[in-house]
Amino acid sequence: MVGQDRQETLPHGLADAIRATASDIAEILRGAPGTKGPVPRSQWNVGEAAAHLAQANELMADIAAGHPRSHGDGTPQSLAEANARALASFGERDAEPLAAMIVEQAEAYLGAAAERPCQETLMTPLGPMTRAVLGSYLLTHMLGHGYDLARALKRPHMVDRARAVLTLPFMTAVMPRVTDARTTVGLTARYTVRLWGGDHFGVTFTDGRATVGSRVPERADCTISIEPATFLLMALGRCAPANAIARGRVHVWGRKPWIGPRFPTYFKAP
Repeated sequence: MVGQDRQETLPHGLADAIRATASDIAEILRGAPGTKGPVPRSQWNVGEAAAHLAQANELMADIAAGHPRSHGDGTPQSLAEANARALASFGERDAEPLAAMIVEQAEAYLGAAAERPCQETLMTPLGPMTRAVLGSYLLTHMLGHGYDLARALKRPHMVDRARAVLTLPFMTAVMPRVTDARTTVGLTARYTVRLWGGDHFGVTFTDGRATVGSRVPERADCTISIEPATFLLMALGRCAPANAIARGRVHVWGRKPWIGPRFPTYFKAP
């Protein structure tokens, strides 16, 4: 940045992961026989899901560039309503232009992050975040919908361990905001979550309120050890806890191991 000594950069690997994920989604779309087929467990078809991704990438690129954008108030209902309004005002549903827009807007985010302080706080649809955490949000969002598009079009998905680990800054930042009051009412419990490979974080519930941090709590009630891609897919509602446990992708232990399988139910993905 001209006239300013900037040593802030995106976390190692994040820019490459954003670029590769956008490219993978574009390749899947360009190989699609059409965009009117349904997306599993969604009200959208392929064209609508791709249009939403293109719009979301543009939204995050604009925010990263310092242009405030409103898009709901962070609650699942308001975000769904904002998404519906945005889709209704945007008529493109063809694969090629949407694929190009997804890639172009991912690059626009990376350009904005390269030119501005990555630790500057910005307002996003899910609350205040730095540009670096916003990049993790962008990656998480693309991986979730990219996974859906891959399943809809019967193509290999792009969710892997390395990319899943890079979503952790966003996931831990947003957890207190997406705590489900219906399932956490009166809850007091301490969790340690360890991703295979070394990353970890702690979640403490106090009378239903969640506190999340990189430090793990002393004498956790339950420790969850989980494969990173499984963690991401479970957090996004794409993987059932029982199936992950049955496949050996999740292990739980501690003073109260029975509360481990309940952990994903405490959060509601927007």
